[in-house]
Amino acid sequence: MDHAPLPIAGDAARRAIGALLREVAQQQIVPRARAPGARLKDDGSWVTDADLAMQRQLQIELATRWPAVALLGEEMSAQHQQELLRVEAAAPDGAGLWVLDPLDGTSNFAAGLPAFGPSLAWLQGGRVRAGWVYDVMRDELFSAVEGGGAWLDDTPLRAPARERALRQALACVDFKRLDAALATRLATRPPYASQRAIGSVALEWCWVAAGRFDIYLHGAQGLWDYAAGLLILHEAGGRSRTLDGDAVFVHELQRRSALCAGDPALLEAWAAWLAAAR
Repeated sequence: MDHAPLPIAGDAARRAIGALLREVAQQQIVPRARAPGARLKDDGSWVTDADLAMQRQLQIELATRWPAVALLGEEMSAQHQQELLRVEAAAPDGAGLWVLDPLDGTSNFAAGLPAFGPSLAWLQGGRVRAGWVYDVMRDELFSAVEGGGAWLDDTPLRAPARERALRQALACVDFKRLDAALATRLATRPPYASQRAIGSVALEWCWVAAGRFDIYLHGAQGLWDYAAGLLILHEAGGRSRTLDGDAVFVHELQRRSALCAGDPALLEAWAAWLAAAR
């Protein structure tokens, strides 16, 4: 097979790609924070000049280093995204595919709320092989390699074991993407102690991995939203599933529900409550 070496060849590659993500974000996102240039896309979501500049520069930088690896970015047409996934699936032993959300938490960025950043995953052979999420304002870089663990900057990341009941948990819940009946029940008769939402799917996954949230629920998120964060959580020892009990990751564009916890036993209690509530 005639292509450059695969992107992930050990810890040095993980660190190098993370450093690149941080560098490009500092160049393209930070200077635009005071004048984001936000506008609505046809689907009703926000896009800013930083989203577009980040995707454009990172695509150039990655292609320079690994020309055989294509990039699927959020700011591409669905037709283009679908074709990239089709090509990657047809070559399971090939160079793989980058999946990028250039600025997860765009509405936060546009509003001046300090929770946003890029999320980059590497898919190969129908699996998420590596992932990076950069919290721009906290200057925290989360990363993971399949089978190689998760990291917060240069420190190995392990989701802390929680010897607590579901009723004691701090939850991260995105209500607007849930069925109205379930959202109402969660709001009026919650099974947990307290609830937050920060508006960045990628960071929410990572904050569960870091123990900042105990449990998580989101009704519909895209591949570029969850791919990197899901791997980081799993490599940190956490677990996840959809509301229907399936694996969250699929090699498709379809949006997925997700519930997760850093502690597997707490996830079981959370999933059981949700199943009964639905």
